[in-house]
Amino acid sequence: MLDTLGAVIGVALAFYFFTRYEGNYKAVFIWSLIPASLGVGLLFLLREVKGKNKNLKKQFSVNWHSLHPRLKKFLIVVFLFALGNSSNQFLLLRASDLGYSTQDIILLYLVFNVIYTLAAFPAGALSDRIGRRALLVAGYLFYGLVYLGFAIVSKGQHLWLLFGFYGVYNAVTEGVEKALVAEISPEDQKATLLGLHATLVGIGLLPASIIGGVLWKYFGASATFYFGGVMGLLAAAGLAVVLAGENNEAIL
Repeated sequence: MLDTLGAVIGVALAFYFFTRYEGNYKAVFIWSLIPASLGVGLLFLLREVKGKNKNLKKQFSVNWHSLHPRLKKFLIVVFLFALGNSSNQFLLLRASDLGYSTQDIILLYLVFNVIYTLAAFPAGALSDRIGRRALLVAGYLFYGLVYLGFAIVSKGQHLWLLFGFYGVYNAVTEGVEKALVAEISPEDQKATLLGLHATLVGIGLLPASIIGGVLWKYFGASATFYFGGVMGLLAAAGLAVVLAGENNEAIL
């Protein structure tokens, strides 16, 4: 929530500077250096607290074959989902495609971040009550439906609603997915598997955007979002199957 709150303020400032300097991108980027530099400077004030449990073995690598089969299946589903999760830049291009000006596109992105910020903490609290799995499956399903909405939308005013829904998807899945990875990972490999999870997502995002760009160029904007929507729905179904029927602890 706090991370995205910073994004809300940043996007709002970007809109202010963009309109004040009448589309001068150089001025906007120069002003952005100030909070970025402050953020980096504050990192030097942080001190890491050493863990109290000295009995855990240090584990800096993961043997894929040694992982629990359900954990491997979960990571595979996450990777496949990432293949359909193309860059958010395509959402902004979709807005431009439907006639939005640069200023209005910035405001659309602001709406996305505002909804993301407002929904993130309640989503995390809800996952503590009902479990990560149900919320994550719902989030993947919601992603698929929202992307299908971007595929079929024909009136620009509907984008305000879709960008808001997209913020809900991010709030429901972003922190919850990482929390689930930590819960279902072996005790001495939690940080390592969080890194593996991020690696697989990162590997999937590159071809996702390439595929999205190719589909957009040769088949039109809707094709990019149809592909992402279908991948989201398939990933939701796969996740429901992989994580169904047992407590998270059973994957350890």
